[in-house]
Amino acid sequence: MWKWNDQLNLEMNINKNLVDNFKKYSKISGIVFIILGVLGIFFPTVMSLTTLAFVAYLMLFAGVFAGWFTWTSNKEDWAGWLKSFLLILVGLFMLFYPMQGVATLGLLFAIYFFTDAFAGFGLAFSMRPQKNWILWLLNAITSLALGVIFVVDWPFSSLFMVGLLVGISLLFDGIALLTGGILVDKAEEESTHDTKA
Repeated sequence: MWKWNDQLNLEMNINKNLVDNFKKYSKISGIVFIILGVLGIFFPTVMSLTTLAFVAYLMLFAGVFAGWFTWTSNKEDWAGWLKSFLLILVGLFMLFYPMQGVATLGLLFAIYFFTDAFAGFGLAFSMRPQKNWILWLLNAITSLALGVIFVVDWPFSSLFMVGLLVGISLLFDGIALLTGGILVDKAEEESTHDTKA
C-alpha cells in the first residue's frame, strides 16, 4: 500500500507537475463526489437505478469490445467469445430486470465496501504519524459498516440501500479527496515557507 514518509517535501519538489495535478483534480473530484453523495443520500432509489444503468451499459460496452477484440485477434478463442457473451447477457439482464439487477448490484457493492475498507485501513495505518490518518481510518470504518449493514438486509432493501450506501460512500470518499488535496497544498506552502526562511 502507499507509504507516507518524511521525504514527502523532497518528492513534491521533484514531481511538481504531478503534485499540482493531484491538488487540482483531487479537489475537483472531491467536490463532485460530495455532491453526488448528498444526492444519493436524499434520492436513494434514483441513485440505485442510475448506478444500475451505468454498470449495465458499462458491461454492454465491455462485452461488445471483448467480442470485437476476439473477432479481430483470434476468432477461434472460445473463452473470449464466452466472456463477451456473458458480459452482454448480464448487462441486458440488469437493464430488462432492474429489481433483480439492483439486488445483484447490491451484492457486488457489498463486496466493494469490504474491499474499500481493507484498502482504507491499509492506507490509514501507513499514514499513521500524519495529521489526516484518522480521516482515512474513519473512511475505512464507514465502508466496513456499510458492507455489514448491506449484507444483513440483502436482497430485500436493495433498491433503497444501493443508492443510499453508494451516496454515503461517495460523500466520505469526496471528503477524503478534498481534504487530501488541501493537505498537500498546505504541505507545499510549508515547504516553500521553510525554503524561503
